[in-house]
Amino acid sequence: MKHSATQQTRSGRGPARRIGRSLAFVLPVVLVLSGTLAVTRVNWSGDPSNSVLTASDASAAGASTRAGARAPHEVLRDRLLIELQEEDPGVALTHLQQAVDERPSLARHCASLARALGRAAVKVYGPTRAQSYARPVCDTAFASGVLAEHR
Repeated sequence: MKHSATQQTRSGRGPARRIGRSLAFVLPVVLVLSGTLAVTRVNWSGDPSNSVLTASDASAAGASTRAGARAPHEVLRDRLLIELQEEDPGVALTHLQQAVDERPSLARHCASLARALGRAAVKVYGPTRAQSYARPVCDTAFASGVLAEHR
């Protein structure tokens, strides 16, 4: 009797076999869907201000704009970009360093802000002149922004 029970599970009627077949069917579907969703959330343009919003992000963005609250680093970025156009990148970089010194919570955004300034400087001043303003603010992120925009 025991021999016949062992023979049934070996022939594919056991619970492990059923679970395995279910996973073999469901797992590829889950992986394809999760990969597709991950790809749609990636900002492929390389420009952080030009991001693609999903439906859930759009509703959250609408709620935050209704509240009138913008992140401090976004306000700082906009102000620095205006300074870059009205004066020069050197002034904007100096003010970026001062803002990070005064408000350490902005330090994690420093490199992305400096890269944005570098990209904007190339558009306004050209690559050679923009590179002349480079200084070691935020680990040379300004220079990498100039290089990225120049390519």
